Amino acid sequence: MKKPAKISLGIIIKRVANRIAETKFASSAIAESADLSVFKENPSVRIYSGIFLMCLSYVIGLPALGLLSALSVYQNKPFLILIGVPLLLIASHLVFLAGVYLAGGRYLMVFLRWATRVVLEKTR
Repeated sequence: MKKPAKISLGIIIKRVANRIAETKFASSAIAESADLSVFKENPSVRIYSGIFLMCLSYVIGLPALGLLSALSVYQNKPFLILIGVPLLLIASHLVFLAGVYLAGGRYLMVFLRWATRVVLEKTR
């Protein structure tokens, strides 16, 4: 009986990196030498308001849930938790999504293209 050939982790990573590099997204990121120069520009008011809403969603989320739960226990009204928690979670998610919409995906795509290029250049 023959022993199966050992394949090292490095070989697997290089094969996966080469397959990823063949995709349209990765090949264009490498060919265009994607960089982070867009982050040098000043953000607009729309982007600042989107970031503010995303931060606000975290304030609405967990601290408000803790406060509502404590209030429910203190006043001995369990329906505050049953009704209030889902409503707060929905409101928090909606505020976060509004912030993501306002901030836009421009910076995210620039960062993903740059990260893809850097990782593939290091692994190939």
